[in-house]
Amino acid sequence: MSQTYKYLFGPVASRRLGVSLGIDVVPHKTCSLNCVYCECGTTTNLTVVRQEYFPTQDIVDELQSYLHTSPQLDALTFSGAGEPTLHAGFGEIVGFIKQSYPQYKLVLLTNSTLLDQPDVMEAVQKIDLIIPSLDAASELVFKKLNRPHRTLTAETMIRQLAYLKQHAPVEMWLEIFIVPGLNDTADELALLKQAVDKIQPDRVQINSLDRPPTAQWVKQATPEKLREIARQFSDRAEVIARFSSAMKVKADNHALADAIVQLIKRRPCTIDDLVSTLGHPQSDIEYELKMLMLHKQVQQEQLDRGVFYRIVEDFQ
Repeated sequence: MSQTYKYLFGPVASRRLGVSLGIDVVPHKTCSLNCVYCECGTTTNLTVVRQEYFPTQDIVDELQSYLHTSPQLDALTFSGAGEPTLHAGFGEIVGFIKQSYPQYKLVLLTNSTLLDQPDVMEAVQKIDLIIPSLDAASELVFKKLNRPHRTLTAETMIRQLAYLKQHAPVEMWLEIFIVPGLNDTADELALLKQAVDKIQPDRVQINSLDRPPTAQWVKQATPEKLREIARQFSDRAEVIARFSSAMKVKADNHALADAIVQLIKRRPCTIDDLVSTLGHPQSDIEYELKMLMLHKQVQQEQLDRGVFYRIVEDFQ
């Protein structure tokens, strides 16, 4: 992006969606869950209250500014470091995109918790692809793993996901994030299998830790375990692979530092992640990271996959 945007980020080379422009409509870590594995950090505003966290018209104006030149994108994706459907203007933003830029595939990454609210359900039915999360089918594991707002239940999420799939033409890729010791037991996987059979998503995507988690005790499931779990669901189940380093989105040179900040503000990245997403030489990425760390805007964290860079909390 040659222009700095407040509510848009990327485009990024998504491991699932191709070249995707992110749309971030709630403040950092405003969410209805506080998942132990979240790569964005601890939820600071645990809520189910929908409100206009940012001016809806400002978000629409940014979309108009970016999309009026018809950039080459595979998807427009509601994502970020919080739950997008918490924004009271979510439906209005969806309506604007569908009316003004119907050529773009519209995607929603959601934790599935607000689908029981009529306005949310109505808006979501206009989405082309919804990627909802369902990590637990028992209330006990749901509370331990997702640490939800006190009003939420796994049973309601499952019921509403099933309703959505049965009553709307939306494509659904259901994501299950495996946390060893919590939702990989035989009993919990059996309950998840029952939930998947009830929901009937188009795909089931099995995921596990790849970036630094909120709770440091969370470990990554082995590839063998993930493949074993996938086989228990259906032939529509798959283990999600990391995005390909061959997929590149070139950032403008003078905006490289800002592009790095916008990406790692939403999820920690390694240098390889940044190189593959932004399409710049590793030496350029390393230089900008060095400057950002010098100014105490970015910090390092070691994980099994390598050194990750994340935003310093005071700089959010």
